[in-house]
Order: sequence, then structure tokens, then C-alpha cells
Amino acid sequence: MASLPKTMKALRYEKPEVWGIVEVPLPKLRAGDVLIKVKACGVCGTDLHIHEGEFIAEFPLIPGHETIGEVVAFADDVKGFEVGDRVAADNSELCGHCFYCRRGQELLCEDFKAHGVLGLDGGFAEYAAYTQGRLFKLKNISDVDATLIEPASCAMHGLEKIAPKAGSHALLIGAGPTGLMMAQFLRHSGVSQLTIAAPEGSKMELAKSLDAADFYVPLSRSNPAPQWEQIKKDNPYGFDIVVEASGSSKVLEDAINYVRRGGKLVCYGVYPNSARVSWPPSKIFGDEITIIGSFSETYMFPATVDYLDSGKVKTKGIVNKTFKLEQWGEALESIRNKSAIKAAIVFD
Repeated sequence: MASLPKTMKALRYEKPEVWGIVEVPLPKLRAGDVLIKVKACGVCGTDLHIHEGEFIAEFPLIPGHETIGEVVAFADDVKGFEVGDRVAADNSELCGHCFYCRRGQELLCEDFKAHGVLGLDGGFAEYAAYTQGRLFKLKNISDVDATLIEPASCAMHGLEKIAPKAGSHALLIGAGPTGLMMAQFLRHSGVSQLTIAAPEGSKMELAKSLDAADFYVPLSRSNPAPQWEQIKKDNPYGFDIVVEASGSSKVLEDAINYVRRGGKLVCYGVYPNSARVSWPPSKIFGDEITIIGSFSETYMFPATVDYLDSGKVKTKGIVNKTFKLEQWGEALESIRNKSAIKAAIVFD
């Protein structure tokens, strides 16, 4: 193995909104760990929540949970990897012995750790270390587009929870990166008619370029009520599946009115901790509506890599802005002001 530096540049938060580019030691390898030289790491809305002290983050922290890199070293007990392998990193680590892990519900692990979010440093650094069981080799997809694998794996987990029946009709609200992944997975998995409703603009045009849906409803940013009424007229029985992927609790609250009797409403956006919704229990009861929450993922990377690396799920144009580590403030602002559909920090 080539000689490695002793230190590296990293983005480090001491507490919410207090960050800097610092020089820190390279990660120490535990048994089973692989050290990667980071090539790209995605920036998403979750990073903005972390910056603001929302979500489940613990500080101090090197964030970055959508990491792509190249293997440069590994612990003596690691098998199946060679220096130079291109890999995508699953950021989750599970204890394996808590109440939920013992029941096969690892995503609910009581000691859940996530690189770049909770308890473990992430990929906004020149190097990062991951356990070998959480790294997956890549062949064709570019480093920048590969940063979509982690959010796409969350969409794959959502798909597994939804379990669409063949011939289902679905409404996806929101056309952000993970929503566009979800849309394509739904169409590969039994949904025969998919409608995307999202604010007019670049994201909706991107959805069309990806052929992500059968029908597109661009929503007016000033008065979307007429478009919502038209959706009801065009779909008088509603939809088997409604996925709320915008992160708006107001939209989520209204979304139940588009669910077909016997259908499913999926809470898929990232909502503020303070958000609340109000639904009539009689509607949920009488219409037998299933409400599904979908958070993060476990064991979804193999399938997701297959879909994205093969090109079956399209990624072109989703990551539309890239930044260097030193431009973190600009990257964060591009997410806040929505000028980036998806951003990534790139190295080299």
C-alpha cells in the first residue's frame, strides 16, 4: 500500500452552525475497516438540517453521509477489496444485539450510528473509514452521480415498505433528488401509472428529461389550488399510493385527500421536529388507509447499486452543482436557496 499522509483536511462542526475547515489525523482503522480516499460526497437537505441543529446529529462531527471513494488501505482481516477499488459507502452501522436488532428490525436499532450524522465521522474529508460490510464496488457510474446511491437506497427502502401491487396508480408529490429516484423505482415495481406533482421550474423539467413519470403536474408557486383540483377531476377515485416527498407538513396534511379507499399514504419527506398534521381518524378507519413512514435504509445498497450502475435508473442532471471542500458555505447556501437540485463536494 502506498504511503499515506498523517493528517487530512476535513469539514468539522463543533456545534450547530459553527464549522471550519480543519486539519485532523487520518481515521484510525478498526478491525474490518477500509480506508478510502474520498472522491465525492453529496450535499442534501439533511445536511442543512444538521447545520441548523435539527435531525438526530451529535456534535462535534465531520458530516457527509453520501460518500464515494477509492480504497487506499484496509485492516489485516479485510477480504474482497483491493487498493484502487471504487466504492460507495453505506453510512449506517448497527449494534446487532438490541431489542430491535434481535427482531430483525435493524433500522430501528437503539444504538444506530450513521457516518456523517450520528456518532461517526463522514465523508466531508479527504479520507474516511468504513467497515467492509458497508462498502459496495462500482463499475460504470461517475463519482459525482454515484453520490445519489445513498439517497436512492433510502428510496429503495421506501419502495420495499410500500410494496406496490401490479397495476397500481401512484401520486408522487415533490421532484427533489430522492423523489426522482423513488419515481423511477415505483415504475420499475408494479406502478402502471405515475403522476408527479411539484412546483413548476427546473426540477419538473428534469423529471421530464428523466422520463420519471407518466403524467406531470407543474404546480403554480403562487396559487396551486387549481392544479390540485384538476388532479382530483382527472383521478376521481384517487390513487393507490400517495408519496409525500416535499417535506411540507401542510402538503402532507392535505395529501390524505388524494388517497384512494384502501390506499397508502407515505410520509417520505424530512419534516421539522416541530411539524404537526391533523387527520380525521374516521377517514383513516372508514377508508382503510394505511399510513407509512419511511426513514433511511438498511441492506438496500446492493439493489440500488445494480439499478444506478447499470443505468436502469437515470441520474443525468440531478447533481447540477459541485463545490470544493473550502466552498462549504456556498454549497450549503445552494441547498438553502434551492439553486441546486443536488450538490456534491468533490476532491481532486
